[in-house]
Amino acid sequence: MFIVTGASGKLGRKVVENLLLHVPADEIGVSVRDPKKVSDIVVRVRQGDFSDAASLRHAWIGARRLLLISSNAAATGGDPLEQHAIAIRIAREIGVERIFYTSQVSSSATSHFPPGRDHAATEKMLAESGIAWTAMRHGFYAASALMMHKRGFDAGKLEGPEDGKVAWATHDDLAAADAALLAGDEVIDGPTPPLTGSEALDLADIAELAGRMLGKPIERTVVSEESMEATARNAGMPDGSIAVMLGYYRAARAGEFRAIDPALARMLGRAPETMSTFLKANL
Repeated sequence: MFIVTGASGKLGRKVVENLLLHVPADEIGVSVRDPKKVSDIVVRVRQGDFSDAASLRHAWIGARRLLLISSNAAATGGDPLEQHAIAIRIAREIGVERIFYTSQVSSSATSHFPPGRDHAATEKMLAESGIAWTAMRHGFYAASALMMHKRGFDAGKLEGPEDGKVAWATHDDLAAADAALLAGDEVIDGPTPPLTGSEALDLADIAELAGRMLGKPIERTVVSEESMEATARNAGMPDGSIAVMLGYYRAARAGEFRAIDPALARMLGRAPETMSTFLKANL
């Protein structure tokens, strides 16, 4: 079985759709916290929660290759490393041959981006697990630019601390590459090269692109981290989410997201979707 965790999420569902282009449906299983959210999916569905080892043992029965989509528990005060450790332990117990893990280009023990430090720690766990593993080092999701700045696009002003260039990549492109790796089209041991788009853009660039798409000026306004943090706290944002938000700007300034690599284009057999095309379709 090819097992995909987190299949009710945006990336996981797209990975399953792409994996069906490579292997028969009866060889694919998904592991989700709430099976009702994937009632329309055409593969085996079982309930599985990273915090519940017993549920993972049942959900992953027969697993040969496992796609471990990284937990976002830190944003809400949880411990993603504890969850990943449980998942890796269960995978070892049931004899999974290879784990595929959705990492990120910022993966480093010294990253300014909190998830980057978590990815590095998880990659270390995988390296010490005794299981063959591949860490897909995704570029920053293009959809995150829309999520982070929805109000700004509406208001005509993108506010935030000083940032830096980001080689944005879409969920569609990354899911296609992830599925191909999971199916065995290519074997990469350990971390992949950066799976990124073919251009790096900062918020000023995105403001300019969005302005052209929307037919109105979009201003890029730099504010202090203190000001942004105060606004977030007044809005009731959890501490974990604030740390991730501020860490993004610090990491972007430090160039952690700017690397451009041809690996994604090679895996796709075409150029990755540009931010301009993505914004045109989604703004």
